[in-house]
Amino acid sequence: MTEQQIPVEPSGFQGGGNSNLAPHRGTLILVLGILGIVCCFICGIVAWVMGNTDLRQMAEGRMDPSGEGLTQAGKICGIVGVALAIAGLAIWLVMMAVGIGTSAIGI
Repeated sequence: MTEQQIPVEPSGFQGGGNSNLAPHRGTLILVLGILGIVCCFICGIVAWVMGNTDLRQMAEGRMDPSGEGLTQAGKICGIVGVALAIAGLAIWLVMMAVGIGTSAIGI
């Protein structure tokens, strides 16, 4: 007697069986969002924009929804990175204005 072999699906893609969907970019968006917080607010802007686009495509059913959590987290990190950059710039401008103001009056 011979054993019958059962065909096995490749396990690399976890898209729910619908190959018509674009693959998600959740990991990339999360990495960009974290970089936006840590060092480069431009990465935060990119993560924010890409996150919005990908979440919209997931809601419309054109992108693999398995990366929704990663995409949402990356988008939020991007928003936080941009907000921190703006707050840092505002604090720097206030410090410069105070420094210039105190040096002008001789304090």
